[in-house]
Amino acid sequence: MAARKDEEKSLLKMSRDFLETAEYQISRAFYDLTAFSLEQALQLFLKAKVLAEGVDYPRTHSVRALLEMLSDLAPEDKKSRMEEILEKYLLELGTLEDAYITSRYVMRGFTEQEVERLAKAVKEIMKIVS
Repeated sequence: MAARKDEEKSLLKMSRDFLETAEYQISRAFYDLTAFSLEQALQLFLKAKVLAEGVDYPRTHSVRALLEMLSDLAPEDKKSRMEEILEKYLLELGTLEDAYITSRYVMRGFTEQEVERLAKAVKEIMKIVS
């Protein structure tokens, strides 16, 4: 149990660090890197939240799959809110998943408007899930 709590804290710290890195990258117009950092921030945050529910997170990089898992684990009063954010941010979540893949295998550029929209979505999702 202590190891799970330590891993949760570690994931949350890395998530915060990636989010802070993304904010710096936006200020320097490093938009491609920003998109990757935002994906990592959200992915690690969601994995920490799955651990907090007493469940081991799956070996996935899909932020949508992690959100769906959290929705399944959520109490009824929070479940509908989780489903709403999955629907509201469907495109942003897909773009974040693309950012993870393209950062490793295919060059894909991101614009300032895209990463600002992604940052807004990531912050709102984190706030709702917390």
